Amino acid sequence: MSLDYYEILGVPRDASPEQIKKAYRQLAMKLHPDVAQDADAAERFKSVAEAYEVLQDPKKRDLYDRGGDPLGGGFSGFNGGFGPGGFDFSNLVDAMFGQQTSRGPRSRVRRGQDALVRLDLELAEAAFGTTKPLRVDTAVLCPRCNGSGASEGSRPVRCPTCHGQGDVTHVQRSFIGDIRTTQPCPTCHGYGTVIPEPCVECSGDGRVRATRTINVKIPAGVGTGNRIHLSSQGEVGAGGGPAGDLYVELQVLPHEIFRREGDDLEVVVKIPMTAAALGTEVTVATLEADLEDSPAGAKAVRVAVPSGTQSGTRIAIDGKGVPRLRGSGRGQLGVTLLVQTPTRIDDEQRDLIRQLAELREETRPEVTVQKHGRGVFGRLRDAFAGQ
Repeated sequence: MSLDYYEILGVPRDASPEQIKKAYRQLAMKLHPDVAQDADAAERFKSVAEAYEVLQDPKKRDLYDRGGDPLGGGFSGFNGGFGPGGFDFSNLVDAMFGQQTSRGPRSRVRRGQDALVRLDLELAEAAFGTTKPLRVDTAVLCPRCNGSGASEGSRPVRCPTCHGQGDVTHVQRSFIGDIRTTQPCPTCHGYGTVIPEPCVECSGDGRVRATRTINVKIPAGVGTGNRIHLSSQGEVGAGGGPAGDLYVELQVLPHEIFRREGDDLEVVVKIPMTAAALGTEVTVATLEADLEDSPAGAKAVRVAVPSGTQSGTRIAIDGKGVPRLRGSGRGQLGVTLLVQTPTRIDDEQRDLIRQLAELREETRPEVTVQKHGRGVFGRLRDAFAGQ
């Protein structure tokens, strides 16, 4: 035995199967007669294939390492090599591209695909949870054939082309011998059987499209982008296979009054200039006001406004925000106060305001530029923008 298979593949003697396969794949792609232009490419390719045939087989490799002849006195190659038995091209494809070619008939029964639908929610529904009906259009089991794909009284029969194997082999003559390629049968598409009388309802697929309604339970505290996983509620598989899963992606619609910030709810309340100066108490609606069955006392809260309140002041009320999706308790209800300056006043009101300005020595006030505060300006910006 004169050939050094390790040297041919360019790998060490303790190379792993992965290293051997990688080396062979690179050399085979480089030296294949359909690609290489060198005169000795065919011979080198056969040597590389022979080396891989031996080293990829643990038993042959062990015999070779002990000085024996793993090929029994001649090179047989893959399933007959380049001699009279021919060369099985599918093995080359497997080694070069790391994939397995079709082997035997495949089942008509397959798992269905997962499905994704979107569901709009009102803010109160997302905050407190609810159960909503959802109409989904998916593939369902064919009611006529119950998934078999065959008409009543009929059944799949063995494919006459591949004789139930699911694969067909083509042999092509070349200067290096017979090259065999194995492909899925074009008649049965690899199933090994054909349906002579397909179901008229599903045309042999075993499933049909249908719209159905399912009830989706929405947990409290969900937000836009959250998904609810419903097992086995997706597409029914071909041949009556098990259904995939259904994912419901939630979209929370904007609210007329409240703006959600995480687990907090934000609301803007306008108060008169005099109330801000003197102090007062205002009633603010809560999100519970959107729920018909909530207690009357939970639909509003009283908020004390201290005297001298400035526009943009935020008063936080704990436990009146959104319930936490993961955890206990609720966020805050943030009440931002927007002080309104009167735009229309009569003469008597003008005199009173002028007297107040004189008492406060503000008839010619000095303007002070305050440093930028993102929190206050942000709340005022949102308030003026109607957000």
